[in-house]
Amino acid sequence: MSDITEPPIARVDVVRETLHGITLEDPYRWMETEGEEFHHWLDGQARHAREHLDALPHRAGLLTRMRELGSALTRYFGLAMAADKVFALVREPDARVPVLTVTEADGASRVLFDPGAVPGDGHHAIDWYVPSPDGRHVACAVSDSGSEDSSIHVIDADSGALRETIPPTTRFAFLSWLEDSRSFVYHRYVEQHRLDSRSFLHQLGADPAQDTVVLARGLNPHVELTPRDRPFLVVPPHGEWMLAIVSHGALSPWPWTSEQLSDCTIYVAPRAGLADPATCPWRKVAGAADGVTTFATSHDTLYLVSHRDAPRSRVLAVPLAVPDLSRAQVVVPAGERAVESVRVVGDRLLVRDLDGGVSRVRHVPLSGGEPADLPMPVDGAILEWTTHPTRPEVLLLVAGWTDAPRLYRYDGQSLQDTGLAPRSPVDYGDVHVRTLHVPARDGTPIPLTVIHHKDLELDGDNPAVLTGYGSHGFIDLPEFRPEMLAWYERGGVYAVAHLRGGGAYGREWHEAGRGERKQATITDFIDCAEHLIALGYTRPGRLAAEGASSGGIPTGGALVRRPDLWAAMAMHVPTVNATRNEFTESGPINVPEFGSVTTEEGLRALLIIDAYLRVRDGVPYPAVLLTAGLRDARVPPWQPAKLAARLQAATASSQPVLMRVEEHGWHGAGSTRDQEQALLADVLAFILHASDGRSGPACDAQLPSRPPGGRAGDPGSAPHGYPQRTPEQGQVSDTDLDHGPDIAGPPFS
Repeated sequence: MSDITEPPIARVDVVRETLHGITLEDPYRWMETEGEEFHHWLDGQARHAREHLDALPHRAGLLTRMRELGSALTRYFGLAMAADKVFALVREPDARVPVLTVTEADGASRVLFDPGAVPGDGHHAIDWYVPSPDGRHVACAVSDSGSEDSSIHVIDADSGALRETIPPTTRFAFLSWLEDSRSFVYHRYVEQHRLDSRSFLHQLGADPAQDTVVLARGLNPHVELTPRDRPFLVVPPHGEWMLAIVSHGALSPWPWTSEQLSDCTIYVAPRAGLADPATCPWRKVAGAADGVTTFATSHDTLYLVSHRDAPRSRVLAVPLAVPDLSRAQVVVPAGERAVESVRVVGDRLLVRDLDGGVSRVRHVPLSGGEPADLPMPVDGAILEWTTHPTRPEVLLLVAGWTDAPRLYRYDGQSLQDTGLAPRSPVDYGDVHVRTLHVPARDGTPIPLTVIHHKDLELDGDNPAVLTGYGSHGFIDLPEFRPEMLAWYERGGVYAVAHLRGGGAYGREWHEAGRGERKQATITDFIDCAEHLIALGYTRPGRLAAEGASSGGIPTGGALVRRPDLWAAMAMHVPTVNATRNEFTESGPINVPEFGSVTTEEGLRALLIIDAYLRVRDGVPYPAVLLTAGLRDARVPPWQPAKLAARLQAATASSQPVLMRVEEHGWHGAGSTRDQEQALLADVLAFILHASDGRSGPACDAQLPSRPPGGRAGDPGSAPHGYPQRTPEQGQVSDTDLDHGPDIAGPPFS
């Protein structure tokens, strides 16, 4: 690799600011303006990373094998039903991006819309879609190069013809068709910014610029909205009622569903109120403190999943005509399982649970009775489910870590395989999956899924990748990726840490790693890494970590706290400069999850997770691969770029710090098949090269390990970026910065 060009050196221009008596020093604040100098530097970094990655000895072989494996499976997802039609997003083995298909009642399937045919630079992808109740039209959200800045294409479901287009600034799948199937309500941002968004009513054939505003700040005195709040209108396919969902913070990472809500207020009103949105008689049903995470409706009843007074949630029912939550009926009481979601299917309520990482389904008569389990075909995860708007039918997509998704139909009695999703020809029969429970330093057992070839020897010499997310209550569901067999064939271990801050055990698990308790997310990740080492799966010179988006919090936190543990670290579009996050486009909606610099409590919570400010000069950091998408609307490129510049300047090791840039890419979804496979090949080749023949993460030096139950020794003095007290206030100790308030507590049952 001696012929590879050196990465450009970033200019240092330290910005100092004192917040609540704490002085922060930021040497690369200038990158946040994303001016010509930044993009010139970023281009140089991208060229350097590309040269380095292309020269890795394992990359070509990995990519060839991944293409073989990936070309063997047709993938179905994004399911919907209307009339006698079943809609799905389908990615054929040779397709760049998924296409929208429709299957008729006679079983004949055809492509309804191919985003690859949309003209323009880069590529286009379908973000989400919603068919009309009569199945004659489909509102399809399409974005350029995965930017999430969607335009709505209205497609004729019979001919596939494009009826009309609503220009970009549409996000989230809160689009509801009205019963006439010729009009719908939808959410849109205004003039490309995230504040004061609105919901509109659109009539087919009308000018979108003249669409009626139906929910907005200041429009209706019954609905309270701040500039940051996002008002979504939901019109169920039956009954005389509609819902307003006001989101006060970040939603689920996936735009497909109204599940995994958080920090929301819910209102109810008669549908007739759409005739005059300013006077519509909205009635508040639940506020953010009521902990509603999802909902379902029958003709006259609203069913709510709530974690208030029930850490793993329960199901409540209130009449839509008199939505008094204080008098709600408990339909499904709290129990050991975490209640995820509910659906009304005919005369039954289906309840989806998470039972130790495995999806379960119960059904309850709407007339009352005890919940009963519905036998599941496999012990796996329900990746998604969708109900028919008028018939008692449900489609469920079920998968496991080593089982390709299968599509089942529930008809009110039992589950039957539809046969629509083909079985994978990739043989995972020699791959073993095991769930461990790692004792965290405070005694809490942390679920850890470990996947590897069944003949793996626990000799401590296997390359291993540990990944985790641990934010927003997100659940790490099993993901079947045939391309990962290329890793297992090389003796690789893949482990998923179900961290606090995520949703493995419902709301209590989320709250245990949120805000000022975020340190638990990071220490859980470190404890899982040490457990893998202790059991002989790997060792520090062979262990790597991977995380994406908010997964940059556990990976970045583990990198700067325990650099001695890792041979390599791969972070994709990561949040790593948390104290500056709220000044980004999507930053304000994440304040309820992570905190705000406007308060001392919020600042201290953010300092826990700000990896960029914790980088120290002279520390032998492991090999680091950071990625960014130039079209990313959630995490701007300067977030990983600042960390890359800081690590390149600070590290005392000879290991590379690479900044990989995707010109036609964003936050992950919407990527082409080639982009996905190239990224995976880059990451695994980078990790293999960093761990081959290595006895430690930096080769040049080793840092002291943390003794069991203790903390690492003092890594040295604080360089630029490390927060310090002003002389008048005194120094902030490592304990204050690393741990904040006490996070210890009783183990979860």
